[in-house]
Amino acid sequence: MLLLISAIKLVAEIALLAFAGQFVLGLLAGAKRDDNFFYRLFDVLTKPFVRVARAITPRFVLDRHVPLAAFCALLSVWLIATVAKVNVCLDLGV
Repeated sequence: MLLLISAIKLVAEIALLAFAGQFVLGLLAGAKRDDNFFYRLFDVLTKPFVRVARAITPRFVLDRHVPLAAFCALLSVWLIATVAKVNVCLDLGV
């Protein structure tokens, strides 16, 4: 159980850091961000989560706001996984 929770937490952490990196790089690169290799790499890493968020969110949510919804959903998953991991570790006596 601890391995599953840790894996979920790890995937959420990687995706959250990719979203944060993409955001910061987008601010720094400006209009030429689509030509940047690392921006495209972050886009590949975050695209599955954005697609899931687009499927969950209602249609009136603008497409430019969907990555923010995906980030918030991943942050919630990370927080839940962190609390679950702490509870499992306390139950095990670690």
